[in-house]
Amino acid sequence: MKRDKPLILCVDDDADFLDSMKTIIESGSYSVETAGSAEEGLRKFKAVKPDLVVVDLMMEEVDSGVNFVKEIKALGAIPPVYMLSSVGDGLSLSTDYSALGLSGVLQKPINPQILLSTLKAKLGR
Repeated sequence: MKRDKPLILCVDDDADFLDSMKTIIESGSYSVETAGSAEEGLRKFKAVKPDLVVVDLMMEEVDSGVNFVKEIKALGAIPPVYMLSSVGDGLSLSTDYSALGLSGVLQKPINPQILLSTLKAKLGR
């Protein structure tokens, strides 16, 4: 079934942050699904087959974001995946995020303009 809007899956254990992400992303004419844990994110990923994924590096467990990415990568072809990190540029410089299958790293707190321009560059709109 063809969607009329690209679907973004956001995975983060901070409910307030997910709410703000949903508001920002929907303002750019995208659909959003959210998940409050890596486990829930994996279930939703399989169910909704998103066009792009944004996942927090540090959730309830250390490296749960990285493990989530490894698990969805093992499922086969995956959409673009962006990691959220409060360490931001430090992670970009110290980690080969492309080796993890990531399209990039987004800094927390999120800059709405950067997020929307990143989505537009990857998905159009």
